[in-house]
Amino acid sequence: MKNPKFQIPNPKKIPNTKLQNQIPALARFGIWNLGFVWDLEFGIWDFFRRALSPRKAVRSHRGESASAFIIVLWIAFGLVSMAIYFAHSMSFELRAADNRVSGISAEQAIEGAARYVNYLLTTQVANNSNGFLPDPALYLSEAVPVGDAHFWLIGRDTNNAIGPGQLSFGLVDEASKVNLNSASSNILAALMVSLPRANPDLALAILDWRDTNATGAYQTYYATRPQPYQCKNAAFETVDELRLLYGADMDTLVGEDANRNGVLDLNESDENHNGVLEAGVLEYVTVFTREPNTYSNGTARVSLRSVLPTGPLPTLLENALGVGRAQTILANLGLQQNTGAGRNGQAGRGGPPVRGGTGGQSVPIVNFTSPLDFYLQSKMTADEFAQIANDITVTNGAYIDGRINVNTASATVLASLSGLDSNPQLAQTLVTYRQSNPDKLGSIAWIVDALGENNSSVLEALKLTDCITAQSYQISADVAALGPNGRGYRRIRFVFDTSDGTPKIIYRQDLTHLGWALGKEVRDTWLLAKATR
Repeated sequence: MKNPKFQIPNPKKIPNTKLQNQIPALARFGIWNLGFVWDLEFGIWDFFRRALSPRKAVRSHRGESASAFIIVLWIAFGLVSMAIYFAHSMSFELRAADNRVSGISAEQAIEGAARYVNYLLTTQVANNSNGFLPDPALYLSEAVPVGDAHFWLIGRDTNNAIGPGQLSFGLVDEASKVNLNSASSNILAALMVSLPRANPDLALAILDWRDTNATGAYQTYYATRPQPYQCKNAAFETVDELRLLYGADMDTLVGEDANRNGVLDLNESDENHNGVLEAGVLEYVTVFTREPNTYSNGTARVSLRSVLPTGPLPTLLENALGVGRAQTILANLGLQQNTGAGRNGQAGRGGPPVRGGTGGQSVPIVNFTSPLDFYLQSKMTADEFAQIANDITVTNGAYIDGRINVNTASATVLASLSGLDSNPQLAQTLVTYRQSNPDKLGSIAWIVDALGENNSSVLEALKLTDCITAQSYQISADVAALGPNGRGYRRIRFVFDTSDGTPKIIYRQDLTHLGWALGKEVRDTWLLAKATR
């Protein structure tokens, strides 16, 4: 009987465990492989997967839509940012281009202004009016249009104290200033003393700098500068050379007028709070003044050196005033034949120096130190002197250098003249007189009437040197311009010289870097005009 609980296994019925173990493994690998491809969501597998799993497909589609929306937002934000950036760049470039065009227009307006001034001076020469400052009423000087640009001629009001307010427009007379190359030491010293901010040592430094025979008193100072240099020992070429001199700090040179437009602007410091501009030395000095010492045809003027009873001067007086009046004037001058004179060159009977003549007669010789000296001794009227004032001279050279025009000089400059330096208040007396008597300024003779008999000592000191005149041959034009819509500000200063009979530009300086110089009123006007465009 067989035991059902224990039987010998039949080898044929024993399964191959090795094969059985391999088949599940292969099956598992195949299923995993299909699942992997299925999960890739790629191609046809993705199609079947979606078809077979609609719920899962809906959830996946919602997630993908949100992701795509966020990506689109970031892309849109980037594109908008780029558009705004390039729009701003284009706006800035457009504004810069507009400014460049406006600047070029302003520069061309300044060139037009230079040609305009040259035309004015040429016309004046053609009308035999050379030597006088053009009348401001006869030319344009404010907001003169040149195409879409405009220019202004920044002038100076030498009759009034310089304070806040409107600018003065017009041409500027260089002869209204002190010439650094020819002014005496007394004039320079008096000018420095009259300026509250000036260093008195600057006067000596100027004399040392221009003196060709000087030993260089300040050479040690110049040699110890961060960039050492030599004392020039030659004439000044521009007033800006003053910046090299000992004692010429910016407060001395510029004062309160930082932009050098001749008025106290709102942005400039009024340190003493008096409302009046305290300008520096640069406002009152020049290097360009000279007058021709000949007529327009090249003929020499009549010399007042060693004048005789006969010769050019008596002839000039007779032609201008008549024989009878000429003889009276010559008698006032002591130019008469004298008898009983001693040796050559000695005075006869208390008269002027004489030279021996024929027949026992002596010939007087009279020397005059200046035209003012001649006028005072001649006892001519102011109108008579005006007829010959431009025909006489005490200089032998081709030009007369550095004389100050008493018709246009400021009270500060007039107060530096000999005689007036000890009585500065008399300078304002001269200014007041010429304002009240504009028709009497044909020559320097008016200052005698203005000062009166009580100031004869001042006239005596003033006549000792040939330092004053009533003529001007160098005119400066300080031109400021704006391009279209009030942009592109530019400023250039020109100096014109007519001493040779033909106007020519002898100096040009760009002053744009000094900033706005047209005052608050012009600025407000053009800002308003620009805002309404």
